[in-house]
Amino acid sequence: MKILHNIHGHSDLAALNEEQRVQLCAEIREFLVSHVSKTGGHLASNLGVVELTVAIETVFDTASDRLVFDVGHQSYVHKLLTDRQADFSSLRQFGGMAGFPKPSESTTDAFTAGHASSSVSIALGMARARTLMGEKYHVITLLGDGAATGGMVYEGLNDASVSNEPMIVILNDNALSIDHNVGGMASHLSNLRTKEKYLGMKRRYRGFMSRIPGGRVIFRITRGIKDRIRRMLIPTTIFESMGFSYLGPVDGHDVEHLIYLLRIAKETKRPILLHVMTKKGKGYAPAEEHPKLFHGVGAFDAATGEVPQKNTDTFSDAFGRTLCTLAAEDKRICAITAAMPGGTGLLDFKKQYPQRLFDVGIAEEHAVSMAAGLAKQGMVPVVALYSTFLQRAYDMILQDICLQRLHVVLAVDRAGLVGEDGETHHGVFDIGFLRHAPGMTVLCPASINEAEKMMTWAVQECDGPVAVRYPRGGNGSFDGCMWSPDTDVVCHKEGEGIAILTYGTLIDNAISAAEKLQEKGICAKVLRLTKVSPIPTAALREQLAGCKHCVVLEETCESSGVGDSVAAALQDVCSFSYLNLGDGFTTHGKIAQLHKLCGLDADSVAEHLQEVLKNEN
Repeated sequence: MKILHNIHGHSDLAALNEEQRVQLCAEIREFLVSHVSKTGGHLASNLGVVELTVAIETVFDTASDRLVFDVGHQSYVHKLLTDRQADFSSLRQFGGMAGFPKPSESTTDAFTAGHASSSVSIALGMARARTLMGEKYHVITLLGDGAATGGMVYEGLNDASVSNEPMIVILNDNALSIDHNVGGMASHLSNLRTKEKYLGMKRRYRGFMSRIPGGRVIFRITRGIKDRIRRMLIPTTIFESMGFSYLGPVDGHDVEHLIYLLRIAKETKRPILLHVMTKKGKGYAPAEEHPKLFHGVGAFDAATGEVPQKNTDTFSDAFGRTLCTLAAEDKRICAITAAMPGGTGLLDFKKQYPQRLFDVGIAEEHAVSMAAGLAKQGMVPVVALYSTFLQRAYDMILQDICLQRLHVVLAVDRAGLVGEDGETHHGVFDIGFLRHAPGMTVLCPASINEAEKMMTWAVQECDGPVAVRYPRGGNGSFDGCMWSPDTDVVCHKEGEGIAILTYGTLIDNAISAAEKLQEKGICAKVLRLTKVSPIPTAALREQLAGCKHCVVLEETCESSGVGDSVAAALQDVCSFSYLNLGDGFTTHGKIAQLHKLCGLDADSVAEHLQEVLKNEN
């Protein structure tokens, strides 16, 4: 008899026996592979935390206890066990269930999480709120070993260790985030997890005690002796040195032992860290063999594990290719990434120039400040980060790069809407904070061809801070190049009276809107900015001469784009209106769906301009 369809929450899980829990874990893996193969999503990480999540949801009631995920892409099993099985057909689809924790979906989702390394701080805040308000609930944070490369984790651990607040930090150690983990913490965890002498002895001892009368009682009594043996075989961990009680390392796929340890942790009245070792992709051979491929995967064949190959060239590919070519000519050029050499297109650079590729882990602030140090001493550093993660380094961009006027190149990947990952991952804020950084030049290519030329100029010819921002994926309808270093505004279509102004790949929607207007006898001019900082006011004034109205299209939140600045500078030329993402956060879904939702699709733009003309006449 199937078990999973009868599980709706904590009470159902608590009623299961050991044999049923083993069956449940198998059913969960089957369910995940079946559904994610259709919708796409984060598969390998969720397969790796099946037993761990079952144990957590069995011991704790997440409707009242607070489970804080770090990043949150590994929350599918949690969602599955908290009465959302029927929603999985809509996972990451427009209007459907989010791929990350979302309190508006369920009270069991304690906190929206999409960025790494913040969970300990959030959990400590919740624990302190519990104490101050005289309430009784447990606080647990599920922290990945990749997230443990980020400095904010240690700020949180440092404070939590002296807080005396009962809270549980679960370190899910699978030796992998998206790419292999790097740095001293990765080495420290490796030393802990490879002490097979201790782990083997521990397993044999526990197995023997479970088979003799009263063995379980003896096992608990001798816990202090075991701790002393562990300290002889395994040096004191950094977590113990910071003041945490430490349990581990333990097998993250032994659900019964995890339940036993979590119950111990639940009764501990101080900060405790449980170090759990899991295997990414566990239970599905293709994901075990290729965990990177199945970290974030599109639809695939569940029976074979075959993932459709995409032959389209992407902006990330072009960036990596261009940087390799430039590095061959100039030994000063180096690349920096924050745990994502694959995602940012730097794998070939890593192979060709391993001494000049610095993967700093999930530490964007460090990445940017280190780039400043490299630049100050004569190197040409290129920092490749996703737009949404670059946000973390705002202060370093201002203080360490722009204040010093250093030649650091920011390769801003995944700029604009990114689709199904939703609110936490859309790159819609970088225009706002980069434009305000004094001395920063911001370039926006509309095609791969332009991106390659802009990156070459940024590396070889620019002498100050410069950012090249480009979207996820490849070319849209426009695949040419209309950019040169002295061309900041290009005209894609001549018109009369009205104009559409945009930048980046949103030019596709602008051109399509103009074509729809043309069918109605309205001739709209289409302009594109290739540079959004500084604003090329003189060039825009020349191009907009004779226009009565201009609409500015942007994949940014209201007031964080260039529209207001353009209007303020050119208010004597024509009137302006704005079409953007509005004043909130944009949900998840396909890009075309999100454009339509926000009024940035061609039909909406054409309708807007028709309404403007109607009101002016």
